[in-house]
Amino acid sequence: MEIVHISGMALITTDGRKTRDLLTKVIGLDLKPPSPEDEYVFSDTIPGSRHFGVWPLSQAAQACFGTAEWPKDRRVPQLTLELEVKSPAAVTDAEQELRAKGHELIHATRTEPWGQTVCRLLTAEGVILGISFAPWQH
Repeated sequence: MEIVHISGMALITTDGRKTRDLLTKVIGLDLKPPSPEDEYVFSDTIPGSRHFGVWPLSQAAQACFGTAEWPKDRRVPQLTLELEVKSPAAVTDAEQELRAKGHELIHATRTEPWGQTVCRLLTAEGVILGISFAPWQH
């Protein structure tokens, strides 16, 4: 698989307000939610980063498993890291390559409501690793 760049990274938290306040009020990052009611906050304007956010565990669970509760038989993630490929088809190819090499994916390639095509796996360290294609990054 050919990785184009690191497309995004987010801390995964069970206390988003505390982590958000640390990053915004203490460190000074300009993190904003995509909509007023969303607990997810991010920035795509931090130098050296295409996308950095704070992702509530409940939203990560919803994105990965379709439920607000993280499965008890899975390691609770602390971070998500997304690696960008050239096209939606390249995400599917990456998924097949990962499976062929014995990796279990959290979910198969799919297109999220916001337009990103992604497949995800959970590393032994507890990192959600996404292989993605985000059209706005090309």
